[in-house]
Amino acid sequence: MSMELECQRCQQTRATVHLTDCTTGQPRERHLCEACAEEEGLTLKQHSGITSVLEKFVQQSMKVDEIARMTCPECGISFAEFRNNGVLGCPHDYVAFEKLLAPLLERAHDGRTEHVGKMPGDIDPGGRARANIVNLRRDLERAVDAEEYELAVRLRDQIRELSDVED
Repeated sequence: MSMELECQRCQQTRATVHLTDCTTGQPRERHLCEACAEEEGLTLKQHSGITSVLEKFVQQSMKVDEIARMTCPECGISFAEFRNNGVLGCPHDYVAFEKLLAPLLERAHDGRTEHVGKMPGDIDPGGRARANIVNLRRDLERAVDAEEYELAVRLRDQIRELSDVED
């Protein structure tokens, strides 16, 4: 036989939130309905049932299978082959796997998705400074767009410093 408790606050609805408060050193039980619990600022977290958990797992598995089957129409390499070998088959792979490669490229190139090339070892010092200024200006523009003004000020100062060295 189950005993249903009435909400201790409104005393009108069945209590569905059961709390044990130990802040005073002595445990104190409280039984509230959902509405009264929310009014007291208690947020309720709904746990997913096993059906929804299994559903999400199946959906993720399907996505993984779909990604593994993706292939480049030009060279025929699959994304799974690229992941295993770490080497793309042709330049068209960048288009075929664009959505999957973009996050990898961003991580590998400090947030950039475009290739900016390498600097030759014997480049003149001014050329290296000019290349750094170009990159800093691009970062400055992104910082301003993102309203990250403290970062923008630091980038502006770095650009000025490099510009002074170049002159």
